[in-house]
Amino acid sequence: MSDWLIVLILGIVEGITEFLPVSSTGHLLIAEKFLHSHQSDLFNVVIQCGAVIAVLPLFPQRLYKFIFEIRERETQDYLLKIFVAFGITAAGGLVVDHFKIKLPEQLAPVAWALLLGGIVFLVVEFFLRGKKLGTEITWAIVLAVGLGQLAAAIFPGSSRSGTTIMLSLLLGLSRPAATEFSFLVGIPTMLAAGGFKIFKTIHHPDPLAPHENWNLVLIATVVAAIVSFIAVKWLLRYVQTHTFSAFGWYRIALAIGIFILIARG
Repeated sequence: MSDWLIVLILGIVEGITEFLPVSSTGHLLIAEKFLHSHQSDLFNVVIQCGAVIAVLPLFPQRLYKFIFEIRERETQDYLLKIFVAFGITAAGGLVVDHFKIKLPEQLAPVAWALLLGGIVFLVVEFFLRGKKLGTEITWAIVLAVGLGQLAAAIFPGSSRSGTTIMLSLLLGLSRPAATEFSFLVGIPTMLAAGGFKIFKTIHHPDPLAPHENWNLVLIATVVAAIVSFIAVKWLLRYVQTHTFSAFGWYRIALAIGIFILIARG
């Protein structure tokens, strides 16, 4: 298979899964295994940044408030909570990077994370059935989202958005509010991670690593951005009237499929 077709497929996979609670890292790893292709960490981070930037126009009301109503106490409070959650993740991420904490990129750990995450989705939704959820972002939710993002970064397959949304739901936040806050916290988090990775690669290049083909990176990034915009626009409508149970069943089914493939070699 040609390189441009491989990166096109990876861009589509990244765009669909970056914000959906199914783990983009896990899906990219699975796709690379099946395509017999191994992309660099830089490639994966850059296309993630493309997917993240593309969702900004989907929050016009929030963006309007951040720009034109920045002096309003409610807007300042929401912004502060976004950056505190981001700060928790960033501080933890620097510690993780310093100690080189990283799980091996193998299919089995990803499958276990998908399976356990899927079960958690179903249990949480069962627990919340019939309960009235609120819209206030408490400081407990801020802490949970910050730590949840960090945990998802360490465990491939757990899903950053899935982990943070489930924690927010358990703490009483409604699905639309939890989804919006998770996504808005994820934007500076992923952009900062991407910028940090690009900086390290440029200033401390690995002499053994192959040179990055930036034309292919650009193709994958543009595709990821377009597909991410469509996927997130759909999800924001979906959570208005649906639970996350379908994503739980999907994760479980995918995990079982991976275990079967592993067993067959």
